[in-house]
Amino acid sequence: MSPVSRNRKSDKPRRSDRRILRPVVAVPEECDCPECSGADFDPQALIDDLAAGAAGLLAGDDPLEAELFGASFVAAGRMAGEEFTEALAEGIVPALAQLSTPESVGALVAIGAVESGVGAADAARLLIEGGLPAPAWMSALDEPIKAGICRRYSDSAGEASMLLCAFERSGRSHGFLVQVDHTDCDAAAEIMLLPGEVLDQVTGRIASELNAEELDPAELRWQVERALDARAVHDTEDDALGLDDAEEDGHDYHTLAVVVRARMGVLPEPPRPPAAHGDNDRQTPLDLVKMLTRFTEPIPAGRRQVLAPARKLPAKRKKSDGPAPIYQIKVSLRGARPPIWRRLELPGDTSLADLHHIIQTVFGWEDSHLHAFETPYGTFGVADRELGHRAEKPVTLEQVATGVGDKARYLYDFGDNWEHEITVEKLLDRQAVQYPRCTGGRRAAPPDDCGGIWGYADLLDILADPTHPEHSERLEWLGLTSAEDLDPTRFDAAEATRMLAEPR
Repeated sequence: MSPVSRNRKSDKPRRSDRRILRPVVAVPEECDCPECSGADFDPQALIDDLAAGAAGLLAGDDPLEAELFGASFVAAGRMAGEEFTEALAEGIVPALAQLSTPESVGALVAIGAVESGVGAADAARLLIEGGLPAPAWMSALDEPIKAGICRRYSDSAGEASMLLCAFERSGRSHGFLVQVDHTDCDAAAEIMLLPGEVLDQVTGRIASELNAEELDPAELRWQVERALDARAVHDTEDDALGLDDAEEDGHDYHTLAVVVRARMGVLPEPPRPPAAHGDNDRQTPLDLVKMLTRFTEPIPAGRRQVLAPARKLPAKRKKSDGPAPIYQIKVSLRGARPPIWRRLELPGDTSLADLHHIIQTVFGWEDSHLHAFETPYGTFGVADRELGHRAEKPVTLEQVATGVGDKARYLYDFGDNWEHEITVEKLLDRQAVQYPRCTGGRRAAPPDDCGGIWGYADLLDILADPTHPEHSERLEWLGLTSAEDLDPTRFDAAEATRMLAEPR
């Protein structure tokens, strides 16, 4: 395929840049709560931020998005302390109602969808009766939810299982997979949200490798609530011990847990009482994220499944911690033969957003496509719920790569799929030089939009052959008068450093 037919040099992300399966978790945005930011708590600012956050819901039509919004707030509040429910009912809900705006109505409806007994739904309806518009998705939210598949998948060793329940409302379907670790008091390890369009594909793959058992809806509810309750006990114990093994801000798992608990109310009451929490010693939990990976590989081919992060993101450096060390990292373009790489020195507290620009500069990319950082703590980029990308700006390099030998992956252009491996080589003392700087590297990087590693190899072959029918076309596309003007072996670290010093 010629570069002309590839929509070359486009200043907009191509359709191929979004060829990723829709996320299976609610993705938290940048956290600016007082605990994380160090700022004094301002109750009115909380109300204003909550209403502003709901503004994005008003343009949508999916009631599930509203539930996830409300659940994210409720989950964060519950983790803040036992007084949250009282504060929600007596302070937050009345304050939202007093705002009396379409955004505050949206926030109240979203909260009321997942948290009963705090007056949010009633407050919203009073505002609507008073003349404020109802969110477009509110009528769908009021539609009855119908339960579908209730199923349990288990491995032959009996160490782990997955509980699946599918739901349908107002013509939309979705399912939840609750991953249960039987070596850890039958506690929930992860929750996955499966959109209806991929539900059959994912469950088909799971059923091909695990034992499937249809469950009575009441029995499934009992097992799901047992798993959620056991996880809640463990989270409380970990908080008391200062361990906190939940995801950053707890929003990924805990947000979905709020929605799942609400969904369980649709199912019949279990015929037996809630399970007592296991008294066995807690063992090392199974890596259920890895277990699920084989079932959530690209669907269809070429798409990437996004899973919840497996680890808690380390805390961000505070001023009292002193200056960050200098990281020496090697950024290698995966699949390139001969190797193409850059060696960089930069402060460890460099944000991932800045690191993105640094990599773009030293590789000569044009920053004309989407990108993401894949780390052990989740996937970061420009915040995008559909793609499963959490905001990269508040996250630093030293948070996702804490020491020598740690790795992360930087993806650029999800169509051409340029994958870069970032490896921490050394932690250095600061010198009287300007950072960031490039101290080494090998070979020129491929040009944007050339078709990936294999397309670049084809490009070089075509340029090396003046008789090739596409030779002139490729030169024109690159803006070159001669193939000799493109030297794939050339790289100048000093020139790259000068470019890094230029204002963006």
